[in-house]
Amino acid sequence: MSRKFWNWVKNEDDTRTLYLEGAIAEETWYGDEITPKQFKSELFNGNGDITIWINSPGGDVFCASQIYNMLMDYKGKVTVKIDGIAASAASVIAMAGEEVLISPTGLIMIHNPMTMAFGDTEEMQKAIAMLSEVKESIINAYEIKTGLSRVKLSNFMDSETWFNAKKAVELGFADNILFSEQNKDSVESQAITFSNMAITNSLLSKFKSTIIKDVGTPYEVLNKRLDLLKY
Repeated sequence: MSRKFWNWVKNEDDTRTLYLEGAIAEETWYGDEITPKQFKSELFNGNGDITIWINSPGGDVFCASQIYNMLMDYKGKVTVKIDGIAASAASVIAMAGEEVLISPTGLIMIHNPMTMAFGDTEEMQKAIAMLSEVKESIINAYEIKTGLSRVKLSNFMDSETWFNAKKAVELGFADNILFSEQNKDSVESQAITFSNMAITNSLLSKFKSTIIKDVGTPYEVLNKRLDLLKY
């Protein structure tokens, strides 16, 4: 079972708050029956409106997809508040919010999914095809929330695009800026820099902890590849 990356808090008014912090499903989610069931059980263990605070660099794309679907299916109002960063897979989860609010200093980042592939040219082509389909599934979530064209969203992902609070609201990834009533004129666009090294290190760390030999049935090889899929 993966280390728990979420924490539920019950508030005095019977609403609940979910904190998503750090890497999403840092160790495993795909193929693990316990972790998804535990998250779902905790989500549906109560009712009423929920607030989700997100500060995460991303992680497991399948985990993000399942959490997104669970939240979309939840009967109460889901409010997302991005207080730090909602990057990569975490940005997909954020799109499940009926209302998405972002801190004046918050950031959203979207990019193409990535994985590690092993084998001959046929295996590499399969990996490329898989990544293309995963990308299309991610665009679905962005398109529903923002109303932007798939071409524009695809270009944003190709370029690994970062959005500050104002840009996120302008493009529809967020609905409003936190504390904006108190600080209407204080939010400035922020210049940011980012290195792919953070994502590369994350993949390498995952690779080091997983000894993979490209042997076995095609199903086994596929499972190994899916386990390395990152977004």
